[in-house]
Amino acid sequence: MRRAIGVDFPLVGLALLLSIMGVAAVYSAGQTDVSTGLANLWRTQSLYLALGLGAAWMVSRISVRALDHFTPPIYIGTLLALVLLLFVGRGAGTGQHSKSWIYISGVSIGQPSELAKIAAVIMLAKVLAGRSGAPQSLAELARPALVIGVPWVLIMLQPDLGTGLVFIGIFFAMLFWAGTDWTLLVLAASPVVSLVLAFNTGIWGAWFILLVALVFYARPHILESVATVAANLVTGVAAPIIWASLSPYQQRRLLVFLDPSSDPLKGGYHVMQSQIAIGSGGWFGKGFTSGTQKRLGYLPEQQTDFIFPVIGEELGFVGVAVVLALFAWLMLRCIRVAGRSTSPFASLVAFGLVSMIFVHVLINVGMTIGVMPITGIPLPFFSYGGSFMLTCWLTVGLLVRLSIEGRGRADSLVI
Repeated sequence: MRRAIGVDFPLVGLALLLSIMGVAAVYSAGQTDVSTGLANLWRTQSLYLALGLGAAWMVSRISVRALDHFTPPIYIGTLLALVLLLFVGRGAGTGQHSKSWIYISGVSIGQPSELAKIAAVIMLAKVLAGRSGAPQSLAELARPALVIGVPWVLIMLQPDLGTGLVFIGIFFAMLFWAGTDWTLLVLAASPVVSLVLAFNTGIWGAWFILLVALVFYARPHILESVATVAANLVTGVAAPIIWASLSPYQQRRLLVFLDPSSDPLKGGYHVMQSQIAIGSGGWFGKGFTSGTQKRLGYLPEQQTDFIFPVIGEELGFVGVAVVLALFAWLMLRCIRVAGRSTSPFASLVAFGLVSMIFVHVLINVGMTIGVMPITGIPLPFFSYGGSFMLTCWLTVGLLVRLSIEGRGRADSLVI
Protein backbone atom coordinates (compact mmCIF):
# COMPACT_ATOMS: atom_id res chain seq x y z
CA MET A 1 0.00 0.00 0.00
CA ARG A 2 1.25 3.45 -0.86
CA ARG A 3 1.27 6.00 1.89
CA ALA A 4 2.49 9.54 2.38
CA ILE A 5 5.63 9.94 4.43
CA GLY A 6 6.99 13.32 5.49
CA VAL A 7 10.64 13.49 4.48
CA ASP A 8 12.98 16.26 5.56
CA PHE A 9 14.31 17.03 2.07
CA PRO A 10 16.88 19.66 3.18
CA LEU A 11 18.41 17.20 5.66
CA VAL A 12 18.71 14.39 3.10
CA GLY A 13 19.82 16.78 0.37
CA LEU A 14 22.57 18.30 2.50
CA ALA A 15 23.89 14.88 3.53
CA LEU A 16 23.84 13.71 -0.09
CA LEU A 17 25.58 16.87 -1.33
CA LEU A 18 28.31 16.50 1.30
CA SER A 19 28.73 12.82 0.37
CA ILE A 20 29.06 13.61 -3.35
CA MET A 21 31.62 16.29 -2.53
CA GLY A 22 33.34 13.68 -0.38
CA VAL A 23 33.57 11.21 -3.26
CA ALA A 24 35.02 14.00 -5.40
CA ALA A 25 37.56 14.77 -2.67
CA VAL A 26 38.58 11.09 -2.44
CA TYR A 27 38.96 11.07 -6.25
CA SER A 28 41.17 14.15 -6.06
CA ALA A 29 43.21 12.61 -3.22
CA GLY A 30 44.05 9.75 -5.58
CA GLN A 31 45.34 12.00 -8.37
CA THR A 32 49.03 12.16 -7.51
CA ASP A 33 52.35 12.43 -9.32
CA VAL A 34 53.84 9.65 -7.22
CA SER A 35 52.68 6.10 -6.72
CA THR A 36 50.22 6.02 -3.80
CA GLY A 37 47.71 3.32 -4.78
CA LEU A 38 44.82 5.73 -4.14
CA ALA A 39 43.69 6.39 -7.71
CA ASN A 40 40.67 4.06 -7.66
CA LEU A 41 39.49 4.54 -4.10
CA TRP A 42 36.74 6.90 -5.27
CA ARG A 43 35.04 3.95 -6.97
CA THR A 44 34.98 2.00 -3.72
CA GLN A 45 33.80 5.10 -1.88
CA SER A 46 30.94 5.43 -4.36
CA LEU A 47 29.96 1.86 -3.56
CA TYR A 48 30.10 2.63 0.15
CA LEU A 49 27.84 5.62 -0.47
CA ALA A 50 25.34 3.47 -2.34
CA LEU A 51 25.34 0.92 0.49
CA GLY A 52 24.93 3.75 2.99
CA LEU A 53 21.93 5.12 1.11
CA GLY A 54 20.33 1.68 1.14
CA ALA A 55 20.99 1.27 4.85
CA ALA A 56 19.57 4.73 5.55
CA TRP A 57 16.39 3.89 3.65
CA MET A 58 15.92 0.66 5.63
CA VAL A 59 16.54 2.37 8.97
CA SER A 60 14.11 5.15 8.07
CA ARG A 61 11.36 2.50 7.88
CA ILE A 62 11.84 1.49 11.53
CA SER A 63 9.47 3.19 13.94
CA VAL A 64 10.80 5.06 16.95
CA ARG A 65 8.87 2.68 19.20
CA ALA A 66 10.65 -0.32 17.64
CA LEU A 67 14.00 1.45 17.99
CA ASP A 68 13.30 2.07 21.66
CA HIS A 69 12.32 -1.58 22.16
CA PHE A 70 15.44 -3.02 20.50
CA THR A 71 17.92 -0.55 22.01
CA PRO A 72 19.21 -2.86 24.83
CA PRO A 73 20.12 -5.81 22.55
CA ILE A 74 21.72 -3.43 20.02
CA TYR A 75 23.80 -1.88 22.80
CA ILE A 76 24.84 -5.24 24.26
CA GLY A 77 25.72 -6.54 20.79
CA THR A 78 28.08 -3.63 20.17
CA LEU A 79 29.73 -4.15 23.56
CA LEU A 80 30.42 -7.79 22.65
CA ALA A 81 31.90 -6.67 19.34
CA LEU A 82 34.18 -4.21 21.15
CA VAL A 83 35.32 -6.95 23.54
CA LEU A 84 36.06 -9.20 20.56
CA LEU A 85 38.23 -6.46 19.05
CA LEU A 86 40.59 -6.62 22.02
CA PHE A 87 41.47 -10.19 20.97
CA VAL A 88 41.27 -10.17 17.17
CA GLY A 89 41.36 -6.47 16.24
CA ARG A 90 44.10 -4.99 14.07
CA GLY A 91 45.26 -1.50 13.15
CA ALA A 92 45.05 0.45 9.90
CA GLY A 93 45.92 3.89 8.54
CA THR A 94 46.90 6.38 11.24
CA GLY A 95 45.78 3.82 13.82
CA GLN A 96 48.38 1.14 13.10
CA HIS A 97 49.02 0.71 16.81
CA SER A 98 45.38 0.14 17.70
CA LYS A 99 43.02 -2.85 17.58
CA SER A 100 40.10 -1.09 15.95
CA TRP A 101 39.47 -3.10 12.78
CA ILE A 102 38.17 -6.60 12.20
CA TYR A 103 39.84 -8.52 9.37
CA ILE A 104 38.78 -11.70 7.62
CA SER A 105 41.36 -13.39 5.37
CA GLY A 106 43.44 -10.24 5.45
CA VAL A 107 40.57 -7.99 4.30
CA SER A 108 39.18 -5.30 6.58
CA ILE A 109 35.44 -5.74 7.03
CA GLY A 110 34.74 -2.86 9.38
CA GLN A 111 35.34 -0.84 12.52
CA PRO A 112 32.73 -1.76 15.17
CA SER A 113 33.49 1.32 17.24
CA GLU A 114 31.80 3.46 14.56
CA LEU A 115 28.49 1.66 14.99
CA ALA A 116 29.02 1.66 18.75
CA LYS A 117 28.60 5.45 18.70
CA ILE A 118 25.03 5.12 17.46
CA ALA A 119 24.31 2.31 19.92
CA ALA A 120 25.61 4.45 22.79
CA VAL A 121 23.47 7.40 21.68
CA ILE A 122 20.22 5.45 21.61
CA MET A 123 20.98 3.63 24.88
CA LEU A 124 21.86 6.86 26.68
CA ALA A 125 18.68 8.43 25.25
CA LYS A 126 16.65 5.52 26.63
CA VAL A 127 18.18 5.90 30.09
CA LEU A 128 17.75 9.69 30.22
CA ALA A 129 14.23 9.56 28.76
CA GLY A 130 13.22 7.02 31.40
CA ARG A 131 13.85 9.55 34.16
CA SER A 132 11.17 11.86 35.56
CA GLY A 133 13.51 14.82 35.15
CA ALA A 134 17.09 15.89 34.45
CA PRO A 135 19.86 14.58 36.74
CA GLN A 136 20.18 16.85 39.78
CA SER A 137 23.29 15.43 41.43
CA LEU A 138 26.54 13.69 40.59
CA ALA A 139 25.11 10.46 42.00
CA GLU A 140 22.28 10.63 39.48
CA LEU A 141 24.86 10.82 36.68
CA ALA A 142 26.20 7.37 37.60
CA ARG A 143 23.87 5.36 35.38
CA PRO A 144 24.23 7.60 32.29
CA ALA A 145 28.00 7.62 32.86
CA LEU A 146 28.00 3.81 32.95
CA VAL A 147 26.19 3.64 29.60
CA ILE A 148 28.91 5.73 27.97
CA GLY A 149 31.75 4.59 30.21
CA VAL A 150 31.67 0.87 29.37
CA PRO A 151 32.13 1.27 25.59
CA TRP A 152 34.52 4.17 26.23
CA VAL A 153 36.81 1.97 28.33
CA LEU A 154 36.72 -0.80 25.71
CA ILE A 155 37.60 1.71 22.98
CA MET A 156 40.41 3.29 24.99
CA LEU A 157 41.87 -0.19 25.53
CA GLN A 158 42.28 -0.57 21.74
CA PRO A 159 43.49 2.31 22.12
CA ASP A 160 41.49 4.81 20.03
CA LEU A 161 41.69 8.28 21.56
CA GLY A 162 39.76 10.00 18.75
CA THR A 163 36.69 7.79 19.09
CA GLY A 164 36.95 8.03 22.87
CA LEU A 165 36.70 11.82 22.63
CA VAL A 166 33.56 11.49 20.51
CA PHE A 167 31.91 9.41 23.25
CA ILE A 168 32.75 12.06 25.84
CA GLY A 169 31.32 14.78 23.61
CA ILE A 170 28.12 12.79 23.10
CA PHE A 171 27.77 12.23 26.85
CA PHE A 172 27.93 15.89 27.85
CA ALA A 173 25.87 17.10 24.89
CA MET A 174 23.01 14.73 25.68
CA LEU A 175 23.10 15.61 29.38
CA PHE A 176 22.84 19.27 28.41
CA TRP A 177 19.87 18.56 26.12
CA ALA A 178 18.22 16.58 28.90
CA GLY A 179 18.24 19.74 31.04
CA THR A 180 21.20 19.06 33.35
CA ASP A 181 22.44 22.23 35.06
CA TRP A 182 25.71 23.61 33.69
CA THR A 183 27.38 23.62 37.10
CA LEU A 184 26.77 19.90 37.45
CA LEU A 185 28.28 19.29 34.01
CA VAL A 186 31.38 21.30 34.91
CA LEU A 187 31.79 19.41 38.19
CA ALA A 188 31.44 16.10 36.36
CA ALA A 189 34.06 17.10 33.80
CA SER A 190 36.43 18.68 36.32
CA PRO A 191 38.69 15.63 36.93
CA VAL A 192 39.44 15.43 33.20
CA VAL A 193 40.17 19.18 33.12
CA SER A 194 42.55 18.74 36.05
CA LEU A 195 44.29 15.94 34.21
CA VAL A 196 44.81 18.11 31.14
CA LEU A 197 45.95 21.19 33.07
CA ALA A 198 48.31 19.31 35.37
CA PHE A 199 51.20 19.82 32.93
CA ASN A 200 51.63 23.30 34.52
CA THR A 201 51.45 23.67 38.30
CA GLY A 202 50.44 27.33 38.18
CA ILE A 203 47.60 26.80 35.71
CA TRP A 204 46.38 23.74 37.61
CA GLY A 205 46.46 25.67 40.89
CA ALA A 206 44.35 28.48 39.40
CA TRP A 207 41.86 25.93 38.07
CA PHE A 208 41.67 24.18 41.44
CA ILE A 209 40.84 27.47 43.21
CA LEU A 210 38.15 28.15 40.61
CA LEU A 211 36.76 24.65 41.12
CA VAL A 212 36.52 25.09 44.89
CA ALA A 213 34.66 28.36 44.33
CA LEU A 214 32.26 26.57 41.97
CA VAL A 215 31.63 23.85 44.56
CA PHE A 216 30.65 26.51 47.09
CA TYR A 217 28.42 28.17 44.48
CA ALA A 218 26.67 24.99 43.34
CA ARG A 219 26.41 23.56 46.88
CA PRO A 220 26.18 19.86 45.97
CA HIS A 221 25.78 17.20 48.67
CA ILE A 222 28.70 17.23 51.10
CA LEU A 223 29.90 13.79 50.02
CA GLU A 224 29.77 14.81 46.36
CA SER A 225 31.69 18.00 47.16
CA VAL A 226 34.43 16.06 48.91
CA ALA A 227 34.52 13.44 46.14
CA THR A 228 34.81 16.10 43.42
CA VAL A 229 37.67 17.92 45.13
CA ALA A 230 39.42 14.63 45.91
CA ALA A 231 39.04 13.40 42.32
CA ASN A 232 40.67 16.58 41.03
CA LEU A 233 43.54 16.21 43.47
CA VAL A 234 44.04 12.58 42.45
CA THR A 235 44.00 13.29 38.71
CA GLY A 236 46.37 16.21 39.19
CA VAL A 237 48.85 14.03 41.08
CA ALA A 238 48.33 11.06 38.74
CA ALA A 239 49.00 13.06 35.56
CA PRO A 240 52.76 12.25 35.47
CA ILE A 241 52.00 8.57 36.05
CA ILE A 242 49.45 8.51 33.25
CA TRP A 243 51.89 10.31 30.98
CA ALA A 244 54.55 7.69 31.66
CA SER A 245 52.05 4.92 30.85
CA LEU A 246 51.37 6.30 27.36
CA SER A 247 53.10 4.64 24.45
CA PRO A 248 55.87 6.69 22.76
CA TYR A 249 53.77 7.49 19.68
CA GLN A 250 50.95 8.83 21.88
CA GLN A 251 53.39 11.01 23.78
CA ARG A 252 54.80 12.34 20.51
CA ARG A 253 51.32 13.27 19.29
CA LEU A 254 50.67 15.33 22.40
CA LEU A 255 54.11 16.99 22.34
CA VAL A 256 53.88 17.97 18.69
CA PHE A 257 50.43 19.39 19.34
CA LEU A 258 52.14 21.95 21.59
CA ASP A 259 55.05 22.43 19.18
CA PRO A 260 54.90 20.67 15.76
CA SER A 261 58.41 21.84 14.89
CA SER A 262 59.82 19.82 17.79
CA ASP A 263 59.61 16.67 15.65
CA PRO A 264 59.17 17.82 12.01
CA LEU A 265 60.14 14.52 10.40
CA LYS A 266 58.04 12.19 12.57
CA GLY A 267 55.38 13.23 15.07
CA GLY A 268 55.06 16.80 13.77
CA TYR A 269 55.16 15.86 10.08
CA HIS A 270 51.42 15.30 9.74
CA VAL A 271 50.26 18.61 11.13
CA MET A 272 53.01 20.67 9.47
CA GLN A 273 52.24 19.29 6.01
CA SER A 274 48.53 19.76 6.68
CA GLN A 275 49.02 23.39 7.64
CA ILE A 276 51.20 24.02 4.58
CA ALA A 277 48.56 22.52 2.30
CA ILE A 278 45.68 24.50 3.79
CA GLY A 279 47.67 27.73 3.91
CA SER A 280 48.87 27.43 0.32
CA GLY A 281 45.28 27.27 -0.94
CA GLY A 282 44.77 30.99 -0.46
CA TRP A 283 41.33 32.42 -1.18
CA PHE A 284 40.28 30.27 -4.14
CA GLY A 285 42.66 27.31 -4.07
CA LYS A 286 44.91 25.78 -6.70
CA GLY A 287 42.07 24.05 -8.53
CA PHE A 288 40.41 20.65 -8.32
CA THR A 289 43.02 17.81 -8.37
CA SER A 290 45.84 20.40 -8.63
CA GLY A 291 47.05 20.61 -5.03
CA THR A 292 50.85 20.30 -5.04
CA GLN A 293 51.24 18.97 -1.49
CA LYS A 294 48.73 16.30 -2.32
CA ARG A 295 50.07 15.47 -5.79
CA LEU A 296 53.59 15.02 -4.42
CA GLY A 297 52.35 12.71 -1.69
CA TYR A 298 53.41 14.93 1.18
CA LEU A 299 50.03 14.77 2.88
CA PRO A 300 49.73 11.68 5.10
CA GLU A 301 46.47 9.69 4.91
CA GLN A 302 45.11 12.31 2.50
CA GLN A 303 42.14 10.10 1.62
CA THR A 304 40.97 9.59 5.23
CA ASP A 305 41.90 11.62 8.29
CA PHE A 306 43.64 14.39 6.33
CA ILE A 307 41.17 14.90 3.52
CA PHE A 308 40.28 18.37 4.82
CA PRO A 309 43.70 19.78 3.79
CA VAL A 310 43.01 18.47 0.26
CA ILE A 311 39.87 20.61 0.22
CA GLY A 312 41.72 23.61 1.64
CA GLU A 313 44.60 23.37 -0.81
CA GLU A 314 42.48 22.90 -3.93
CA LEU A 315 39.38 24.96 -3.15
CA GLY A 316 40.90 27.57 -0.86
CA PHE A 317 39.25 29.58 1.88
CA VAL A 318 36.05 29.94 -0.14
CA GLY A 319 35.73 26.19 -0.67
CA VAL A 320 36.43 25.45 2.99
CA ALA A 321 33.86 28.05 4.04
CA VAL A 322 31.24 26.44 1.78
CA VAL A 323 31.91 22.97 3.20
CA LEU A 324 31.76 24.19 6.80
CA ALA A 325 28.59 26.17 6.04
CA LEU A 326 26.96 23.02 4.66
CA PHE A 327 27.92 21.13 7.80
CA ALA A 328 26.48 23.93 9.94
CA TRP A 329 23.24 23.89 7.94
CA LEU A 330 22.99 20.11 8.27
CA MET A 331 23.49 20.28 12.02
CA LEU A 332 20.88 23.02 12.37
CA ARG A 333 18.40 20.80 10.52
CA CYS A 334 19.24 17.98 12.93
CA ILE A 335 18.70 20.23 15.95
CA ARG A 336 15.36 21.22 14.39
CA VAL A 337 14.42 17.54 14.32
CA ALA A 338 15.40 17.20 17.98
CA GLY A 339 13.35 20.24 18.93
CA ARG A 340 10.23 19.01 17.12
CA SER A 341 10.33 15.43 18.32
CA THR A 342 7.22 14.32 20.16
CA SER A 343 8.95 12.18 22.81
CA PRO A 344 11.97 12.70 25.09
CA PHE A 345 13.60 9.54 23.70
CA ALA A 346 13.33 10.70 20.08
CA SER A 347 14.52 14.20 20.93
CA LEU A 348 17.56 12.90 22.83
CA VAL A 349 18.46 10.47 20.05
CA ALA A 350 18.34 13.27 17.47
CA PHE A 351 20.49 15.61 19.56
CA GLY A 352 22.92 12.83 20.40
CA LEU A 353 23.39 12.07 16.71
CA VAL A 354 23.99 15.70 15.78
CA SER A 355 26.48 16.02 18.64
CA MET A 356 28.33 13.02 17.20
CA ILE A 357 28.60 14.76 13.82
CA PHE A 358 29.64 18.04 15.46
CA VAL A 359 32.43 16.47 17.53
CA HIS A 360 33.78 14.66 14.46
CA VAL A 361 33.89 17.86 12.41
CA LEU A 362 35.36 19.87 15.29
CA ILE A 363 38.17 17.43 16.06
CA ASN A 364 39.02 16.55 12.45
CA VAL A 365 39.22 20.16 11.29
CA GLY A 366 40.93 21.18 14.52
CA MET A 367 43.69 18.60 14.23
CA THR A 368 44.40 19.43 10.57
CA ILE A 369 44.91 23.12 11.34
CA GLY A 370 46.94 22.42 14.48
CA VAL A 371 44.59 23.53 17.25
CA MET A 372 43.91 19.97 18.47
CA PRO A 373 46.11 16.89 18.87
CA ILE A 374 46.16 14.41 16.01
CA THR A 375 43.82 11.62 17.02
CA GLY A 376 43.04 9.86 13.74
CA ILE A 377 39.37 10.83 13.46
CA PRO A 378 37.57 11.01 10.07
CA LEU A 379 35.56 13.87 8.57
CA PRO A 380 31.86 12.92 8.17
CA PHE A 381 30.74 12.12 4.59
CA PHE A 382 34.23 12.95 3.25
CA SER A 383 36.84 10.57 4.66
CA TYR A 384 37.31 7.29 2.83
CA GLY A 385 36.00 4.23 4.63
CA GLY A 386 33.03 1.89 4.54
CA SER A 387 32.27 1.68 8.27
CA PHE A 388 32.25 5.43 8.72
CA MET A 389 30.19 6.14 5.61
CA LEU A 390 27.69 3.51 6.76
CA THR A 391 27.56 5.13 10.20
CA CYS A 392 26.99 8.58 8.71
CA TRP A 393 24.09 7.39 6.58
CA LEU A 394 22.57 5.26 9.34
CA THR A 395 22.58 8.50 11.31
CA VAL A 396 20.77 10.26 8.47
CA GLY A 397 18.25 7.41 8.21
CA LEU A 398 17.48 7.63 11.93
CA LEU A 399 17.09 11.39 11.73
CA VAL A 400 14.70 11.02 8.79
CA ARG A 401 12.54 8.63 10.81
CA LEU A 402 12.63 10.94 13.83
CA SER A 403 11.61 13.82 11.59
CA ILE A 404 8.77 11.78 10.09
CA GLU A 405 7.32 11.01 13.52
CA GLY A 406 7.94 14.49 14.89
CA ARG A 407 5.83 17.60 14.79
CA GLY A 408 5.89 19.96 11.81
CA ARG A 409 6.66 17.42 9.11
CA ALA A 410 8.55 18.46 6.02
CA ASP A 411 7.25 18.14 2.48
CA SER A 412 5.35 14.96 1.71
CA LEU A 413 6.72 12.23 -0.53
CA VAL A 414 4.69 9.24 -1.69
CA ILE A 415 6.72 6.03 -1.72
